[in-house]
Amino acid sequence: MRPPELNPLFASAQSLEGVGPRVMMFLKKALKLPGQVSEPRVIDLLTHMPTGLIDRSAMPTLADAVPGTIATIKVLVRKHRIPAAGSKAPHSVMTEDATAKLEIVFFHADRRYVERMLPPDTEVYVSGRIEKYGEKLQMMHPDHIVGLEALNTLPLLEPVYAQTAGLSGKVLHKLIGKALDLLPPVPEWLDEDVRTRLSALPFAESFHRLHYPQTPADISTASPPWQRLAFDELLAGQLALALVRQSQKNQPGRSIVGDGRVRARVLAALPFALTGSQAAAIKIVETDLAATHRMMRLLQGDVGSGKTAVALMAAAIAIEAGAQAAIMAPTEVLARQHAETIGPLAEKAGIRIGLLTGREKGKARKTVLAALAEGSIDLLIGTHALFQEEVLYKDLGFAVIDEQHRFGVQQRLALQAKGGPYGANVLFMTATPIPRTLLLTHYGDLEVSKLTEKPAGRKPVTTRAVSNDRIEEVMEGLGRALNQGAQMYWVCPLVESTGKSELAAAEERAAHLRQFFGDRVGVIHGQMPGPEKDAVMARFSAGELGILVATTVIEVGVNVPNASIMVIEHAERFGLAQLHQLRGRVGRGERQSSCILLYQGPLGETAKARIEMMRETEDGFRIAEEDLRLRGGGEVLGTRQSGVPEFRIAEVPNFPDLLETARADAALILQRDPELSTDRGQALRQLLYLFDCDEAVRLFRSG
Repeated sequence: MRPPELNPLFASAQSLEGVGPRVMMFLKKALKLPGQVSEPRVIDLLTHMPTGLIDRSAMPTLADAVPGTIATIKVLVRKHRIPAAGSKAPHSVMTEDATAKLEIVFFHADRRYVERMLPPDTEVYVSGRIEKYGEKLQMMHPDHIVGLEALNTLPLLEPVYAQTAGLSGKVLHKLIGKALDLLPPVPEWLDEDVRTRLSALPFAESFHRLHYPQTPADISTASPPWQRLAFDELLAGQLALALVRQSQKNQPGRSIVGDGRVRARVLAALPFALTGSQAAAIKIVETDLAATHRMMRLLQGDVGSGKTAVALMAAAIAIEAGAQAAIMAPTEVLARQHAETIGPLAEKAGIRIGLLTGREKGKARKTVLAALAEGSIDLLIGTHALFQEEVLYKDLGFAVIDEQHRFGVQQRLALQAKGGPYGANVLFMTATPIPRTLLLTHYGDLEVSKLTEKPAGRKPVTTRAVSNDRIEEVMEGLGRALNQGAQMYWVCPLVESTGKSELAAAEERAAHLRQFFGDRVGVIHGQMPGPEKDAVMARFSAGELGILVATTVIEVGVNVPNASIMVIEHAERFGLAQLHQLRGRVGRGERQSSCILLYQGPLGETAKARIEMMRETEDGFRIAEEDLRLRGGGEVLGTRQSGVPEFRIAEVPNFPDLLETARADAALILQRDPELSTDRGQALRQLLYLFDCDEAVRLFRSG
């Protein structure tokens, strides 16, 4: 239960005076809300960080005021010039100090409001931008007007926030001030060493200093207040993930121990020897499965590193022990590709496999479901159909979730739950190498293994960047390669800005290529019916088609060893990870392979950096780090899932250093106080609630 003193912070923002349904609507657009929160709360105002600062501390005389700068000036109001009814002239107010005159100008203003704010023969402070109009000094629509006695209410250092139309910065700052008033005193949870290293102010004071800065430096991301709160957010996340991992290890799981006979048959059927990292990954999965707690491991393997072989060997362990295994893929194309790759190996090893996707209907579906329930299927391969309610396993002991970032948390839980009272042991796999900082923040509750080598015989892919102006040369080169028996992919992107769909782009390109290469050109896209897709892929695999024009449906899993050329049209529109995935579709056979990045110039800096990195290296882990640098963490992961942390404060320049410190601190905390029962432990519980990690703990149980 959340401590009652924190409840006012978690109340709806509508509980604040001045917030009605209309302002709530604007706040919803302006504030960054955690994934599981749908309505703005009081605490979301506190974590809406400044993006800049207006410095109003300069208080010159009018004679010394510099046109074009912001100044706060004490003036005497002399007279109003009120425009005639229907006139478009502004309402102007003549003011002065001992050194010069200043005209204050209001367009479309309420006359009564202006007269109330600037009564004649009174002295006031006005703050805004000084401009020179001819020989006259002017200030249009001052940002602030206060009486002499109220100077202390004028924010001389005024934070600027990301806003949305309809919500002024002044209103937003006022609401943040009200939220600050509800911030209760909280116990200190930071370790003394960390406090010293960060020059940390207390938690509540840090928020005050950011929203009501005392010096311009206070709102820098490198300032002690911001660094302290960034560390708090990271510590809460790391502690939540560590608690989840600890609770998973304490949850009873099913120990699965095989005798090696099925694995021996799979190894004999493999057309290649396992790499060192494949063998190491299989060994560690074997150890995980034998343990008495539930397995939750993430296997990262670059494109072409042989993850499917590891998955099959791991499934073989469960099958040896008399249990069933499942492999869940995100798309039908990938599920069928797995079935085709694994089928011949499984047959030689005596593994009975089944396939279940959304396409299996009627009698065929009933047959698979019946075989699964009675135990005559050892390994089921499929899409999210694998965890539908009517899909019953006789004894699911092990599940592989491929491209796990494409599945939502609840979907992953549903598959795990098919494993009976102890839940299935789960191996998550991704072909997108994940940078270390993302691993720690998004997958810190999983054990992680890496496949770092490619199977023997894989040749490097030559990558070239070619301007769209030279597309005819590319076509000539493709013609020569086709005549020598080569096969190739041509990938078209989605062109959102033109309203042209992926489908239209692919169909148009295929029609163009057919003018040169006739019926050797096929096309595949996501909107095609399944059997049509299969037929095209089968023709391409059999070598009947020389060029396969495709949308990004071929990004993962497609495996045609004879395909040796990848053309990516409008490469500048793709992210680095996606370009790397697409390039991984070639280089799988005997031929020397190449990847042509067709781009439309002129290239922006980011697109140029991406294309340069693709030419420089095939190392997916290096590419992932560069992708993180260019795009930021949220985008690298793709569509954000509920429960995946998105930082509101912690995206600061020294993020990796703070993250490492937070991770080490979280590990030490749980080593010393696993139940968070000491005084510091109780304080840390408050930290978890303040950063919504009570929710994160619940959601992250699924990995």
